[in-house]
Amino acid sequence: MLRSALSSFVSALPAPVAEAHCDGPCGVYDPASARVAAEAVLAMTKKLKALEAPAAGDAAAQAAFDNTFSRFVAIKEDQAKETKKELLILWTDYFKPDHLATFPDLHDTFWKAAKLCSACKVNIDQGKAEELMAAVEKIHGMFWQSKGRNDAWVTAS
Repeated sequence: MLRSALSSFVSALPAPVAEAHCDGPCGVYDPASARVAAEAVLAMTKKLKALEAPAAGDAAAQAAFDNTFSRFVAIKEDQAKETKKELLILWTDYFKPDHLATFPDLHDTFWKAAKLCSACKVNIDQGKAEELMAAVEKIHGMFWQSKGRNDAWVTAS
């Protein structure tokens, strides 16, 4: 009776939210989502660098500047986090030990790309954002080569 009451109580609780690539054997992987996110990091970095602070004493202009700056930073950081998530899915779920024969620098490439994602989150550094794009491009090439294809690297901007 206690077990039944407890079971009814637990089943009435909301289920926890789970987010992930399916982690099943679907085989649907593509570095394009990492490229889009990394490209957004680069674009937001360029926009942040181009922002001009308003003249001192103009409170309305300063508020608008602060709002725009904080929005750009938030987007840049979110997209850097998304880039890292997408890269880690490819690294840990798609690439297998047998890929190391073809790509002996696979682990180093992904590790450095993940570190670049972090660097792009904590800085406004166009050089790091461009390095991230280059790393994602390299991973794009590795991925498609592993599938026996030579898909072109195409950016949106």
